[in-house]
Amino acid sequence: MSTSNSSTKTQRLVACPTCGGDSVFEPVNRYRPFCSERCKQVDFGSWASENFRMPVEAPPDDQEFGDPKLQ
Repeated sequence: MSTSNSSTKTQRLVACPTCGGDSVFEPVNRYRPFCSERCKQVDFGSWASENFRMPVEAPPDDQEFGDPKLQ
């Protein structure tokens, strides 16, 4: 007689990008990869307020940049 339980499944845990806490990375977590709605909203707010940007050096004001009419 086998006593193994095939329905037991280990949950995949990942670090929440916002708070760093454990987050279940499975369809049952509707906020994945975040741990909660709060962390998801904090991240969304950071994107909306443009806190997440790629650092880029702006060209000098007197340099033509990107406008084909000026080249």
